[in-house]
Amino acid sequence: MKTESIRYQADGLQMIGHFAWDDRADGTRPAVLVFPEAFGLGDHAKQRAERLASEFGYAALACDLHGEQTVISDLAQVMPLLAPLRSDVAKVRARTVKALEALTARPEVDARRVAAIGFCFGGTMSFELALSGADLRAAIGFHSGLQVTSPGDAKQIKGKVMALLGADDPGIPPDQRASFEAMMREGGVDWQMTLYGGVVHSFTNEQADRAGRPEFLRYDADADRRSWKQMSDLLAEVFA
Repeated sequence: MKTESIRYQADGLQMIGHFAWDDRADGTRPAVLVFPEAFGLGDHAKQRAERLASEFGYAALACDLHGEQTVISDLAQVMPLLAPLRSDVAKVRARTVKALEALTARPEVDARRVAAIGFCFGGTMSFELALSGADLRAAIGFHSGLQVTSPGDAKQIKGKVMALLGADDPGIPPDQRASFEAMMREGGVDWQMTLYGGVVHSFTNEQADRAGRPEFLRYDADADRRSWKQMSDLLAEVFA
């Protein structure tokens, strides 16, 4: 497996993505965008991109969020930066679509077989990219926010959608899940949602416990393993 930094511009920012691929394979292969948690492109998303390359042979681009691979550890500082992306469809689409263009420009990538996954707000971004009408085979969110800027665009979704959530995540209450389901139904989307009992937010991130907020942020090894398996099964299905 090889890795390389990829620079691209999006929403007026200089982005630095983390690209991973198996250089022993010949020709093009399926590819996956990996959108990081709200804090920015850190080790968690990079490692997931590398796993996609090493375990499955996909090409994967872990995407920048705040520009220059900036990681902001303080949630109070992050939230104001996310606010425009939660309300301005043009801004969030610029950051997602430009990442997709950077990925599909790579010679290793089969642009006809691309999916997006994301964690926390990154999961929201994968859904936002699907809502744009982008040519995605699947959009998958792990402990992902379900509030999007343009729910009326669900009919534009071309691929399958999967939401993998902690049933006790205080940031994604039942009313959000119900609204997301309604959006999927109204759009005629092939969708699925899994709830993991007793699980809260950031269940895929082994560093989540360091925040000292177990009622909100907590790693869960079982949910991490099960959700990764569900993702891998769906990607195998859509890339076949």
